Amino acid sequence: MSEAALADSDDVDPGFEHVRSLIRDVPDYPRPGVLFRDLTPVLADAEAFATVATELAARVGLADVVVGIEARGFLVGAAVALVAGVGVVPVRKPGKLPVVAASRTYDLEYGTATLELPADTVRPGSKAFVVDDVLATGGTAEATCALLTDAGAEVVGFGTVLELAGLGGRDRLAGIDVHSLFTL
Repeated sequence: MSEAALADSDDVDPGFEHVRSLIRDVPDYPRPGVLFRDLTPVLADAEAFATVATELAARVGLADVVVGIEARGFLVGAAVALVAGVGVVPVRKPGKLPVVAASRTYDLEYGTATLELPADTVRPGSKAFVVDDVLATGGTAEATCALLTDAGAEVVGFGTVLELAGLGGRDRLAGIDVHSLFTL
């Protein structure tokens, strides 16, 4: 359920209201002019974290594995995978994995970044549900989905706690079902 849907509903789930109340706005972080949406208080609250995990796990469908994007996506992804009853795989920054199956370099608004997939975790033909905490510009999400596709997996969906709709990240995931619990 998106925040817009929350505002229009008379039957707002108290769990969703609680989660939303914990999302912290941090002005001028990581640089002046940026409003950072911090989900750390959501992760620290057992009830809110359980709501997030349960709601996103309901979207996993027929996925064989949940893929969590570094770093907060690991936390959310692990909880979602546990609730959904599937495995979890971390997509990491370079130099963090002992054995790498594949890597993908992509452009950011301020440079480039690389993500790596651990070896022997995602088999060709497997179905992957990708999870991150926030969907903003979509570059990292797009690169993760491409990395999985390059490895022969089928990306069956993308789940996020918070989508910053004005930044257009969803547009970079064309053809992939995107599930956002909140949209700002």
